[in-house]
Amino acid sequence: MDKLQTHLPGFSGSVFPSKHYSISGYVGIGEKNLFYYFVVSERRPGRDAVVLWLNGGPGCSSFDAFVYEHGPFNFQEGKPKGSLPKLHLNPYSWSKVSNIIYLDSPVGVGFSYSRNTSAYTAGDLQTAADTHAFLLKWFDLYPEFVSNPFYIAGESYAGIYMPTLASEVVKGIKGYMVGNGVTDPVFDGNAHGMALISDDIFQAVEAACGGDYYSNSSPMCLEKQGDVYMAISGLNIYDILEPCYHDPTSQHSSKGNASLPHSFQQLGVTSRPLAVRTRLFGRAWPFRAPVKDGIVPLWPQLAESNKNSVPCVKDEVATIWLNDATVRKAIHAEPENVAGPWVLCTDRLDYYHDAGSMIPYHKKLTTGGYRALIFSGDHDMCVPYTGSQAWTKSLGYKTVSPWRSWRCGGQISGYLQGYDHDLTFLIIKGAGHTVAEYKAMEALEFYRRWLDQEPI
Repeated sequence: MDKLQTHLPGFSGSVFPSKHYSISGYVGIGEKNLFYYFVVSERRPGRDAVVLWLNGGPGCSSFDAFVYEHGPFNFQEGKPKGSLPKLHLNPYSWSKVSNIIYLDSPVGVGFSYSRNTSAYTAGDLQTAADTHAFLLKWFDLYPEFVSNPFYIAGESYAGIYMPTLASEVVKGIKGYMVGNGVTDPVFDGNAHGMALISDDIFQAVEAACGGDYYSNSSPMCLEKQGDVYMAISGLNIYDILEPCYHDPTSQHSSKGNASLPHSFQQLGVTSRPLAVRTRLFGRAWPFRAPVKDGIVPLWPQLAESNKNSVPCVKDEVATIWLNDATVRKAIHAEPENVAGPWVLCTDRLDYYHDAGSMIPYHKKLTTGGYRALIFSGDHDMCVPYTGSQAWTKSLGYKTVSPWRSWRCGGQISGYLQGYDHDLTFLIIKGAGHTVAEYKAMEALEFYRRWLDQEPI
């Protein structure tokens, strides 16, 4: 039975701007219980797009976006410190112009759980299949939205989730959006810019590693990569303009080699040659996949325990609110003794990157008639815009909209380039890894224009 959300702890307003749906919070996929929160559009719910939103990690909850980016509320830290946050309406919520589903995926992330812990072993392809199964059941529960345009969107490791899921869904999807998304290790990892390292350092590491920063374990290559990491050590990898709320160098991986520099320990790099997959100038999200079937992890680990905060990220407000028993009851999430504590990024997943490069997926989808918006905050060091810019160009499509600026509120907000097959690459000026967290007004504007198929 539908449960219409009419109250949330911390919200003192008299009425929600739109309907907030949750069906006991969960859709069951076999032994897996996937949690979602559905917000109906404030504009034209019967006509506006339905958008599925996924955060990345792998292992990070989509409530990251709900609380800190484009959800219907802004969360104000409670007083005294540690008390329940105060909720205010977010003027730049993406539910202003779309129906949006926030899904915790794969199982084990956020409030999604299974009583069979073997379900916490997951990979790209299984995650896509499970999310597809979720969508089929979800639309059975909400048949009134079947005829709405349907899009999938996400950021970071959702750069893997989106194309693999889109390839599963195929029928009924209009397109997809990927923000600062993981795509391909070579393109994602080979970035040089933003005045973080000198040309001398860049040229030295190029010469020492021969352009191979993933499997080259020669002493000289490792030494020169160490110079890179020393230069960028201490920066907030998710936005180089923002402070680090937690010291990233204090959270060394237990798999790290004590003989390596602290910056390498932070990245979880071991002394085994095949595991030296450091990303040269763009470090990655909090978790990595273990080796399986000869597949070497492409992205290094920054944190292993959910007892530690994600490096540099201030997540106290979300952690306090989502672990409050009254909140969990209100949103129909299972209590902690069933689903476990909510953490921004979990360590209980055993996750495998088994889908390879996303470039063939993107090529198949875009030539198959699906719209794609690839957007990047230009101050992200986690998945730098330079990689996204390079791989979109590498597809070889004809340029239909040459490089130009785009505006919001009368000001230049970034740049874009449009390609054949309805592929757009867009940069948001001054934004970090989670674009809407840093540039909320601008994010809503390009999101609305793209969904409404208006020029950005």
